[in-house]
Amino acid sequence: MLLCVTLFSFSVWSAQAPQTLDWMDLIPQKERHQFDQKGMPAVSHNGNTPAQQNHIGSVRPELDGKFVKIPGFVIPLEGDDQTITEFLLVPYFGACIHVPPPPPNQIIYVKFPQGAPVQELWDVIYVVGKLKAEPVSSDVADAGYKIEGSRIEPYDDQ
Repeated sequence: MLLCVTLFSFSVWSAQAPQTLDWMDLIPQKERHQFDQKGMPAVSHNGNTPAQQNHIGSVRPELDGKFVKIPGFVIPLEGDDQTITEFLLVPYFGACIHVPPPPPNQIIYVKFPQGAPVQELWDVIYVVGKLKAEPVSSDVADAGYKIEGSRIEPYDDQ
């Protein structure tokens, strides 16, 4: 009986539609006044130089474990010339390449074990997977969230 319940639970989760998020959804409501429309700090109060990542804001722990879909741009971290297995998902083109990187609550570390084809990652894409409110540090920037990616979809702003 337990096996049947477990299999039923898994099939319901895997068949469920992901919750579509916008980047501002990753910022707690009470902190959104500190950010501009791009998710960057509206004013720097901590004395960071322009090359440093501003760690303003926090993550939304209530999003932990949610099955989500979010659009963004890819900053490759691991992979080869054919596939990318780990990357940062960021809200706008050039984030983390042009300094400063967005705050951690505006960067998602994505682990994509099956590998995403490189040619599909140059434009904005949707990443679908299980979101964790879990910090991850890389040489490029600190991320406030992590997604175990289950699929990548072409971006459709309709």
